[in-house]
Amino acid sequence: MYNRILIPLDSSELAECVLPHVEAIARGCGVKEVIAVTVVEPVYYFADDGGVGTIDVIKLQQVREEGAAGYLNEVAKKLEEKKLNVKTALLKGNPADSIVDYAKSNNVDLIAMATHGRSGISRWVWGSTAEKILRASPVPILLVRPDGGCKV
Repeated sequence: MYNRILIPLDSSELAECVLPHVEAIARGCGVKEVIAVTVVEPVYYFADDGGVGTIDVIKLQQVREEGAAGYLNEVAKKLEEKKLNVKTALLKGNPADSIVDYAKSNNVDLIAMATHGRSGISRWVWGSTAEKILRASPVPILLVRPDGGCKV
């Protein structure tokens, strides 16, 4: 049923709450590949720094990307120890758009992700990446809420 599962991660413990679910599905369905992805948004810098000094935006972006790549490698090692075939992908851009585009162009069968479970004003202010992906995804999505026994 599922051959390739995409797991969007944002370096938080909350996002990792989906991992036990993915492991169970991967074993039960004979999944061929689990793809852990992180999206690094571009660094935006406004010219008026208030006299603080210059910021090396390119270096800052590199540091963020290197940190995200290191994180993905750590997650991949944990999953590989559980005998899963894991691939990682570092994406750049808007998280929801990048994840949906990746799923469309890489024959993903399922997107599995944790949701922050925000509601009301905080959801309106922060937006919901999970909801945006849910609305635009070409494949089924498994959303996991952290209050389901996940240690966060």
